Amino acid sequence: MAVCARLCGVGQSRRCRRRQRHNQQDQGSDSDMDEEEEERIVGKGRFDAGACGGPERGVAATAGPSDACEYGSGRVNTGGFLDRTSTGPPHPQSLAELPPELLVEIFSLLPGTTLSNVALVCKKFRQLLKTETIWRRRCIEEFGMREDLRKVEARGVTSQDLYVKRVNPRVKSGRFMKLLPDYEHMDYKDVYTHLLYPYRHILGLWQPDIGPYGGLLNVVVDGLFIIGWMYLPPHDPRVEDPMRRRPLFRIHMMESNKATVECMYGHKGPHKGDIQTVKKDEFSTKCNQTDHHRMPGGRQEEFRTWLEEEWGRTLEEIFHEHMQELILMKFIYTSQYDNCLTYRRIYLPPAKPSDLLQPGLFKGTYGSHGLEIVMLSFHGMSARATKLTGDPNVPAGQLTLDVNLCRPVVLPDLEQQCNIEELSRLVMGVHEEVQREQEQKENGTSATGRRAAEGACGGSSAAEEMESDHGACSDSCDSSHSSRSNPETQPFVLPMGVMARNEEYPRTCRKCFYGTGLIAGHGFTSPERTPGLFVLFDKDRFGFIWLELKSFSLYSRLTDNLPHAHAPDLERFEAMLRNMQSWTS
Repeated sequence: MAVCARLCGVGQSRRCRRRQRHNQQDQGSDSDMDEEEEERIVGKGRFDAGACGGPERGVAATAGPSDACEYGSGRVNTGGFLDRTSTGPPHPQSLAELPPELLVEIFSLLPGTTLSNVALVCKKFRQLLKTETIWRRRCIEEFGMREDLRKVEARGVTSQDLYVKRVNPRVKSGRFMKLLPDYEHMDYKDVYTHLLYPYRHILGLWQPDIGPYGGLLNVVVDGLFIIGWMYLPPHDPRVEDPMRRRPLFRIHMMESNKATVECMYGHKGPHKGDIQTVKKDEFSTKCNQTDHHRMPGGRQEEFRTWLEEEWGRTLEEIFHEHMQELILMKFIYTSQYDNCLTYRRIYLPPAKPSDLLQPGLFKGTYGSHGLEIVMLSFHGMSARATKLTGDPNVPAGQLTLDVNLCRPVVLPDLEQQCNIEELSRLVMGVHEEVQREQEQKENGTSATGRRAAEGACGGSSAAEEMESDHGACSDSCDSSHSSRSNPETQPFVLPMGVMARNEEYPRTCRKCFYGTGLIAGHGFTSPERTPGLFVLFDKDRFGFIWLELKSFSLYSRLTDNLPHAHAPDLERFEAMLRNMQSWTS
């Protein structure tokens, strides 16, 4: 003790005093405890062990369930005696007793729509729901927002959109002021609550109602913006070039925690706009400052600028008089919709393992009308291409191609492929056969009842004949679909006299099928389906030869990432296709 006192300077150290008191307690513990107190503690230990399902006699108790129970209640049974100094962590009796970090992890897994109800449970939950990691995870998992609020880079806008020069007229000078808010003082909860969640219903693919022309709008979360991108095909005839995009509107947060809608149309930068939900799967945009759409040079300057963006050339460079008329007609028609537009939701077609190729969106050549966007989908034994963008002859929403996958066409050698007459003979032969089968089915439906009655007497029924025909068609489809797993390419060349907007078409193909294409006069007058040849080149390209028009259309897949665009089920997709055709019919 003296050595310890000298080291500590004054008196004994706390460690020495603590060790001395501990030794004194150990030495006097047995002497101070009388027999009555010992029996009372032993009896209490036996009662606790019995309450937890352990042995009745505490002295003979061993480690088992009773130990686990007493550990959870803060007591440890050691040989029947209760050790008051040994206490374990208590088991939580409710969700509120869990550690805060565990509650934050649990809350971050819940949908954001339920967190407001969780905040009503108690004050502790309400405080924990202010944690940034919870709302950051909701923004990422539900809306795909990957940007950090502290290191955000606004995409889809230029520096002129972010800053503007405010001029003081008294001193005739100015300084650049930021148009967008300072996101360093904004948190993920505000972004989720006031921006992402209120406008969640407009995310995805939409078709604008612009008469026969249609279009493709993709509304996505882009940084801290919700931006509506209008997809434009590449300049004709470069069908394999990537799609072009133009922003039509954007929504972002202001300092007052209020989302602001801005119109992006025109060449004077963002300006005030509005978005209204018309009904389910339909919304409209409105511009509140249409003067931003006008240009100093009037309509002529606006037309030249539009032509350069739409076609990548000037009017003087377009020598075809009919094409000039079509272009001018489209400019006049679409200019009427720069103030207000209505959009209807569209879905990507669902894929099945039996499909000839992956369904989706393709851009294709349509003669003087330029490039248009179609949606390829599979329906049993047929492949169908529906227009998303159209023209005055065949408007958007119509079924432009209908391919019979049960009718493969075997191409002749290259020398005969160059002969349009030989190709027409092959396709028209299949066309006449298909028409005869349709007439037989139509005539057979009236006699089905009579044949069914005769079938009871041993005659063959019409149902059995139709079933055998269906089985033969299924076998043909299965044999044609087998080429997807083991494709065998064959040489391909366009016949002489067939016009093609793009001379860089593939020189080999995998399969060819009989199909029909929709043609019509101006204003969608006298529509009819004309026979043609569907040519599958590879997994991302196909073509169609219009025999009557002596024209060839090449289609290339649209490879852009399109989130929030997949159909919930096949029934919703089929209903969307029916509604799309009714919009323009």
